[in-house]
Formats: sequence, C-alpha cells, structure tokens
Amino acid sequence: MYDPILHVVLYEPEIPFNTGSVGRTCVAIGAKLWLVRPLGFQIDDRRLKRAGLDYWKHLVWEIVDNYQMLLDRLGPRPMWFFSKRAVRPYTEATFRPGDALVFGSETRGLPSSFLEKQPDRALQIPISSRVRSLNLTVSVGVAVYEALRQFGVQRLG
Repeated sequence: MYDPILHVVLYEPEIPFNTGSVGRTCVAIGAKLWLVRPLGFQIDDRRLKRAGLDYWKHLVWEIVDNYQMLLDRLGPRPMWFFSKRAVRPYTEATFRPGDALVFGSETRGLPSSFLEKQPDRALQIPISSRVRSLNLTVSVGVAVYEALRQFGVQRLG
C-alpha cells in the first residue's frame, strides 16, 4: 500500500505548466498529487507532461470530480489551506506526515468557505504588497519543504 509523506491538493488548477511542475515536486519528495476538477487543461496536455519532464510516469496522482469526493477519498486527515487571504503564517503550523496541503487555482485561489470553515488551518506565505501572489509552483515548494524540515528529513532516497 502506498503511504505518501504528504498529499498535495490542487483545487481547480488552470495552468498545465504549474501542475506539471508541482507533479515533479511531488515525485521529488514522495507526495501524492490530487487534482480537483474542473481543470483548466486536458490531462494529456503536452505542456503538462513537458513541465513534469519524464518524472510524470513516477508520479502517484488522482483526479477527483469535486471537493466532497476529495474529502471522501482522503478520509479524516489534517488539511492545511494555503491562501494569501489567510492570517496565520505557514511557519506557525505543525505539519505531520500524511497531512494534505491544499492550494487553490492560479487566478481565484481557494474559496473563502474553505478558510472560514477551518480558520486555524488557513495559512499564508508572506509576500510584499507589490505582488498579488506567488506562483503556484513556488507556493507548493515552500510549503512541502517546510513540512519536510519539520519532519527532520535530511535526505530523500
């Protein structure tokens, strides 16, 4: 049975390059990638595969039709919601192996209802007011490597 170190969730991702790069990061750390529909691209988009390079074949991933289906498939596990609208810095969270890190679409982010339902699980990555947001790929990288740091992971095999 596959037991990923983390679950990375992209809620309604729009840009294939970003999703491909996030998939590559997931392979690098041993995370499972979840894609919640609708997607802004076809799953066989060559730009998706190109950004993921030849690592895509090693990626453990799953597409679900909606958020409720994601919840059903993930079961009762801690979920962390990343948003520029959150108040709590991501560095104040205590991540555990098996947690789900949830990121919104590139143009809309996560629905406010996600953040309102569990405000203690809503996290932000601080950025300057001169920038609207970080690239999705960068945000995922910052979050997953903070989790690995907290886990004490020094090397991955």
